[in-house]
Amino acid sequence: MPTETTPNNALFVVVRLRSGIGLRKEVKETLTLLNLSRVNHAVILDNRPSYRGMLQTAKDALTWGEIDAPTFARLLRKRGRLIGNKHVTDEYITKNTTYKSIDEYATALVALKENISALPKLKKVFRLRPPSKGFRGSIKRTYQQHGELGYRGAEINSLVQRMS
Repeated sequence: MPTETTPNNALFVVVRLRSGIGLRKEVKETLTLLNLSRVNHAVILDNRPSYRGMLQTAKDALTWGEIDAPTFARLLRKRGRLIGNKHVTDEYITKNTTYKSIDEYATALVALKENISALPKLKKVFRLRPPSKGFRGSIKRTYQQHGELGYRGAEINSLVQRMS
């Protein structure tokens, strides 16, 4: 992951693309630590050096990049779940935070003014569908080699929108 092009104040969305078959033990452990137990699951992480190291370790099974506010709002609205498998709604956001809608909350999270753990009972993992119209490249090659794996920057937003 090129550190000179990665902003320090970014929020990453990380999506698991490959199964655990044939992966090294340390990669499997890293995926467990990231709460990515299944294919097409996604998590939101901030840009800490420890997380960047974990992403680099598991880069052969993941893709990640910086998420923008509209994509994150759509992800919360469509795929965000609370404990009990309930949907995240504007009413729930209004009742449990100082924000009035999912869009305002997503904008504050992407701007790092709020922490994602501030919303009570929100599940850490977003269960996504396979992307509509399939993957553009191979899931065995990196994004730089016209595949799907690894760091992809802001291009992750189009993939997450197709998967949500």
